Amino acid sequence: QVQLVESGGGLVQAGGSLRLSCAASGSIFSINTMGWYRQAPGKQRELVAAITSGGSTNYADSVKGRFTISRDNAKNTVYLQMNSLKFEDTAVYYCVLDRYTAVVVGRSPRYWGQGTQVTVSS
Repeated sequence: QVQLVESGGGLVQAGGSLRLSCAASGSIFSINTMGWYRQAPGKQRELVAAITSGGSTNYADSVKGRFTISRDNAKNTVYLQMNSLKFEDTAVYYCVLDRYTAVVVGRSPRYWGQGTQVTVSS
């Protein structure tokens, strides 16, 4: 089993920044993809960003140029730097971990964190 623990959510004004962190522990397989999904009230869950253990990244069009995903493989930790936040970024953000095909292609990763709330005030 893999455990994911997120931190860093909160309330921020539009135009501000937040940094999310997610630490993974347990039976982590070395070749994996970590990422962030989000779900806003009344909307479907969507993939925000993902990063492979080799450092390749994927971003949703809505966050390109504003969000940056990174990871520290030695610490099994992934980060999401969110700049120029907009009201529509308000959502619960979930950290995920699995193979690339599950996280990015199939959009059905096995391992999820508990979620952290990000609220952007307009």
